[in-house]
Amino acid sequence: MKSIAYVGMDVHKMSISIAVLPVNGADYLYEVKFANTEANVEKHLKKLSAKYDLRCCYEAGGCGYVIRRQLVKIGVACEIIAPSKIPITPGKTVKTDKLDARKLARYYRAGELTTIHIPTEAEESDRALVRLRETFSIDIRRDKQHILKYLTIRGFIYPGKSHWTLRHWEWMRGLQLAKEDQFILDSYIAHLQVNETMLQNIEERIHALAASPRYKQSVGKLCCFRGIDVLTAMCLLVEVIDFKRFGSSRKLSSYLGLVPSERSSGESHHRGGITKAGNSRCRRVLIDAAWNNIRRPNISAALKRRQEGQSALVIAHAYKAQVRLYKRFGQLTYRISRQKAVVAITRELCGFIWAVMNDKYESNRAVTA
Repeated sequence: MKSIAYVGMDVHKMSISIAVLPVNGADYLYEVKFANTEANVEKHLKKLSAKYDLRCCYEAGGCGYVIRRQLVKIGVACEIIAPSKIPITPGKTVKTDKLDARKLARYYRAGELTTIHIPTEAEESDRALVRLRETFSIDIRRDKQHILKYLTIRGFIYPGKSHWTLRHWEWMRGLQLAKEDQFILDSYIAHLQVNETMLQNIEERIHALAASPRYKQSVGKLCCFRGIDVLTAMCLLVEVIDFKRFGSSRKLSSYLGLVPSERSSGESHHRGGITKAGNSRCRRVLIDAAWNNIRRPNISAALKRRQEGQSALVIAHAYKAQVRLYKRFGQLTYRISRQKAVVAITRELCGFIWAVMNDKYESNRAVTA
């Protein structure tokens, strides 16, 4: 049998540095830096796999999962490491690719590294589509800010209450501008309209994806909650991918950065704000959903339509979430601000969602974060 060897890979767009550490011993067996190409990866790792049973790892980053898939294809085990969870040694002031590869191999052998969930190529593509919508939404907000700022510096300030309504558009079309100013405004508006058209097309694709067999059932469950529509549900599903990989609602809350930070030593105990670790996109959409639950529990016409055809257990659980979050928000606002109270009930909403996605409807412990 081949002996086990641990391989730390410091991966960059143009180069890869690897360090190979045996299962026992402190001496590195092999160290090399080579150009990041598929041929080079296959050449060096195949050569090593002929002698050793390899356990490879590298940090998650801009290079994605391509190298991991290459290694799996040639029969080499590889895991991807969460960069924020890699231990840091105080006093170390020298950082090189070689040292980073050595550190990964050493910590990986010791079991000190946290691996991330690897999506399939289809799941990665779905996630990219949902993130594309976010990109265009940001661009549209910037386009609108550019238009309003330009009109302001030219002395045109809308007298109404709300921007981007029909009246606001009619007001902009009726402005009397100089030739160059009109050209600039028309260019800004054209850019905004192109982005809005693209956003509409992207959202149509996301809705079609949500109706596919892969997501239909899960989207239906999530849409039973107040404040969660198809787009929010798809954001949660493509980012989390598999809710069942979290053994409890607390672990899901921790993954989303919704648990309080803590600095305690001896008799000193201090709990701060939420960690904000993990997935910021899910955290943001869940907080937006929580704001919809600060009002008195109610089944609106839109929510009733989303709940059509869903299990009575899921609908009852979603209504239980409304009651709990409304009550808890009222209790918390007596002693903390509304913003902090919403974050606190977001953590509880996360617990309700975990329970639904894991079919834990009857466990009271399972639905509290």
